[in-house]
Amino acid sequence: MRRVHERAVYDRETIDAVLDAGLICHLGFVHEGQPFVIPTLHARLGDRLYVHGSAASRTLRSLSDGIAACATVTLVDGIVLARSVFEHSMNYRSVVVLGTATPVNEPDEKDAVLRAFTEKLLPGRYADSRPPTRQELKATSILSLPLDEVSAKIRTGGPDDGDTPDAELDVWAGHIPLVVQPLAPVAAPDLRTGIPVPEYARSYRRDGLTG
Repeated sequence: MRRVHERAVYDRETIDAVLDAGLICHLGFVHEGQPFVIPTLHARLGDRLYVHGSAASRTLRSLSDGIAACATVTLVDGIVLARSVFEHSMNYRSVVVLGTATPVNEPDEKDAVLRAFTEKLLPGRYADSRPPTRQELKATSILSLPLDEVSAKIRTGGPDDGDTPDAELDVWAGHIPLVVQPLAPVAAPDLRTGIPVPEYARSYRRDGLTG
């Protein structure tokens, strides 16, 4: 990392924590000369990052051919207010993964990855839901990206202008923390009566989304 290199983090514990806390990753690649950046769900199992989508997806089909890819996960933790407009910033945690994705074709491995996707979003949900059929597994493409070339970038705290002439200005400076706050579950309009909200949904929270 060349720019603001003091914010770079390379230890896997920190990188894994950001990947596991993020709900969405953005997958970048070039197809026939056109750059694409696609938001998608992701999950990490060990030393690999998995993304999935429809088997008919241009994204998944292009990447399955061995196109170089870049996956990024970003958590926004706050707004940083400095005395000058130039020094305003954000507090964040981000991870960038570079590599070549490979398709996951074995049904049992696909099922394990789909379980990881589901449990990452809501622990306890997979066992409480109908598992995917073989046809559904066939209609789902899953790609695996190795965590060999990966780095994190993190910014925390307030503005960096406290030791500049701007510190003498009569302008408030500091930061506004941001968090993801789940609300009460909302039942589907066609849900049969008598089915209670499961505890894992009622008490749902996202660890790691508070900076």
